[in-house]
Amino acid sequence: MATPDDGTVLLDPNEPARRLRGEIMRLRDEATRQKELAHRRAEFWTKTDIALGFPAALLAGTAGAAGLATADARIPAALLALASAGFAAGAGFLRSDTRRRANKRARHAWAATEGRATVKLAQEHLTPQDLVELLDFRQAALSAYDSEDPQPGPSPLSG
Repeated sequence: MATPDDGTVLLDPNEPARRLRGEIMRLRDEATRQKELAHRRAEFWTKTDIALGFPAALLAGTAGAAGLATADARIPAALLALASAGFAAGAGFLRSDTRRRANKRARHAWAATEGRATVKLAQEHLTPQDLVELLDFRQAALSAYDSEDPQPGPSPLSG
């Protein structure tokens, strides 16, 4: 933008293209950050699922074996069974496996958004439709946390 001596404002003819490119760069950077965050969350929920599920299975097996071994082992077996039930209830309450899958879906959706934005930025000329397409990919990535099925490509709202 330039201002001549008479005070009128002259718009730079490249300003809309520059702003469009800047917005697409911002979306690409957001997608990169969100992809990495979803990856870290998926890893966390995988570890949580293992940390709760493995002890539950191990304690359940041990409790069953101890309960069948002798009559004196029934109280320790009952305690092991209670601990196993606690781990299983914790895993069910946290739904770590569901959260892991949701974050993996989101990671893939954010990666698609990031890749699409990178391809758009490699083009010499960008159009507002390019930004609309990327915003549809962003919306699909945001909804990937809630849906059961991946949402590849633009949403049905873009038509």
